[in-house]
Amino acid sequence: MKTKFPILLVHGLGMKDTFFMKSFGRIDRILRIQGYTVFKSNIDGFGSVEGNAEQLKEEIGGILRETGTEKVNIIAHSKGGQDAKFMIQHCGMAEKVASLTTLCTPHLGSPIASFVLRFPKALVKYAAFWVNTAYRILGDRKPDSFTACEELKRTSNLEQETVNVADGVLCQSFSASMRPGEKNADFIMQIPLVFSRWIEKGKVSDGLVPQDSAVFGKYRGECIEGPVSHTEIVDFMVRDKKRDKIYAFYSALCEELAGAGL
Repeated sequence: MKTKFPILLVHGLGMKDTFFMKSFGRIDRILRIQGYTVFKSNIDGFGSVEGNAEQLKEEIGGILRETGTEKVNIIAHSKGGQDAKFMIQHCGMAEKVASLTTLCTPHLGSPIASFVLRFPKALVKYAAFWVNTAYRILGDRKPDSFTACEELKRTSNLEQETVNVADGVLCQSFSASMRPGEKNADFIMQIPLVFSRWIEKGKVSDGLVPQDSAVFGKYRGECIEGPVSHTEIVDFMVRDKKRDKIYAFYSALCEELAGAGL
């Protein structure tokens, strides 16, 4: 299976792996064609960090039983990185994870979440009720979009409990970036990008997560060269010219894990 341990792709906020929504597009299929053993998580799209961590722990238990291996390599996008980090640190799973790679994860929160929480609490909770209702229909077990939003609010004081590499978990992170009006940039993400840069006075961002917030463990820089949005990096609404670069990024990442004996 190329890597010693199977690869688990963990999606972020709002994503689900359903018959009409694919959380990582064709990325898992590309990697399987290349010989990797790949699984995709289907934790709640709008669950809390703690709730999703428990679901992730359950999923990994099933993967280890199915493959007969002792650990998994986690590649997590956006809030999925927070879910995975919490699971490793607080759910007794450090010995079951060989590596954690986070992509555009808001370890220090997102200015967009902070902006949403400026609205009256009653209004935000009303909107959260309908989001939770919709995601229960999509299969979420314990949707809690209000708590998820609170957990994603921007902060500069969040204690980053980086999993100790001495514990046997390789921790690394990547960010992404785009600029307003940039050629070949994701036009859908331009709106939150403008808000994000306005709130944070021009900070580099992928539209939702500022670069400084994405830093965790060994920071590896940007995923690919050139503009790529928060959603494009998981093969969601990507232009054809950019898609090959994104697939190449995941292939190179998995090749590195294999080369590291993971």
